[in-house]
Amino acid sequence: MTRTSRKRKTRRLGLALAGGGPEGAVYELGALRALEESIEGLDFTRCDVYVGVSAGAFIASALANGISAAQLVRGLVVDEPGEAPFDPARFFKPAYKEWARRGAQLPKLFAEALWRFTSGRQDQRVMESLIRLSRALPPSLFDNEPIRRYLEGSFRLPGRTNDFRQLERQLFVVAADLEAGTPVVFGSPGLDHVPISLAVQASTALPGLYSPVEVEGRLCVDGVLLRTVHASVALQRGVTMLFCVNPVVPVDVAAGERQGALREGALLRGGLPALMSQTFRTLIHSRMVVGMARYETDFPGADVALFEPERSEYRLFFRNIFTFAARREVCEIAYAATRRDLWARRAELAPMLKRHGLTLNLDVLQEESRDVWEGAGVPREGATPRKSVTDRLSRALERLETVIPRRGRGPRRSS
Repeated sequence: MTRTSRKRKTRRLGLALAGGGPEGAVYELGALRALEESIEGLDFTRCDVYVGVSAGAFIASALANGISAAQLVRGLVVDEPGEAPFDPARFFKPAYKEWARRGAQLPKLFAEALWRFTSGRQDQRVMESLIRLSRALPPSLFDNEPIRRYLEGSFRLPGRTNDFRQLERQLFVVAADLEAGTPVVFGSPGLDHVPISLAVQASTALPGLYSPVEVEGRLCVDGVLLRTVHASVALQRGVTMLFCVNPVVPVDVAAGERQGALREGALLRGGLPALMSQTFRTLIHSRMVVGMARYETDFPGADVALFEPERSEYRLFFRNIFTFAARREVCEIAYAATRRDLWARRAELAPMLKRHGLTLNLDVLQEESRDVWEGAGVPREGATPRKSVTDRLSRALERLETVIPRRGRGPRRSS
């Protein structure tokens, strides 16, 4: 999506990143590298304004701290000296304490449910008993404290900060107030004293996966519940050129089925998680399209460029992001897809970028052999997997899948 600016102001570049979990974060890194390489004068550590939601908040906070997209890409495949290794598994630690606390309530709740079942009216016995027992269900599957601790440690390093007010650039992390149903824009006046790491933890607290995060009396959850990208937060700060990356789009499974790479009915075979994911993607994407259309009227002096995956890219939907191979593939898919998008829209994007002192490098886009890893300083032969327990287990499971025949679940491996 692009827009022609009617009145040129002093250039202010902005970056708005949506959510999408660990997979979305990896996709955003591949897309950002493609944009930086293909657009001369663009450096995502030197934007004037950053807006991050959920996984996008994780990436945006790192960029605002001067951690380059190239460095973040390298961290996907090799250990960066002085940096904690990026392993998505660390952010999916089961919420054992909450499970135990809720489990301790079961005897009492079961006794109360049994009493109501035997003494209540016949038409209310079963449902009332089930509703009472449901209170023992934990509010989340995973503990999101590791997210805060990881960023807190990273932002302690020299040249970085965990304080919005000490950043050279403006950073805004958006969460949602669960009880009020309103956005919470950390980094804005009155909320800029909240540690960046805590703000990101709050913004990534997707209900069901992570518990709400209490910040000064507010129960905060994933900001994507209100809007997908929250691009208006940047545009309201006078950004004249805004780059948006949204990795969450509905998947066109039919394309994969027609090609024979997916079995017929792959979405249904994926069970409830796949159905819920597709439903969630469809809802938030349709809402985002409506929101983007309003920016032309609300911010006529700004240019907005949106980059997102192709819907036919079903590989993004059926990936186990915990494996080393999957992280590599998602980053490569994002890099290639963004390059294709830039080339397809070159006639539209080139003049828009030029108005902001940026140049679309067509020669770079035509280099078919260009590679995300080598461009980030990791030659292909050097991108070897880490020897973590998670990776070793993932590779063992992948080998096992080649021995044990699949029984109609998920996608088939393409030849």
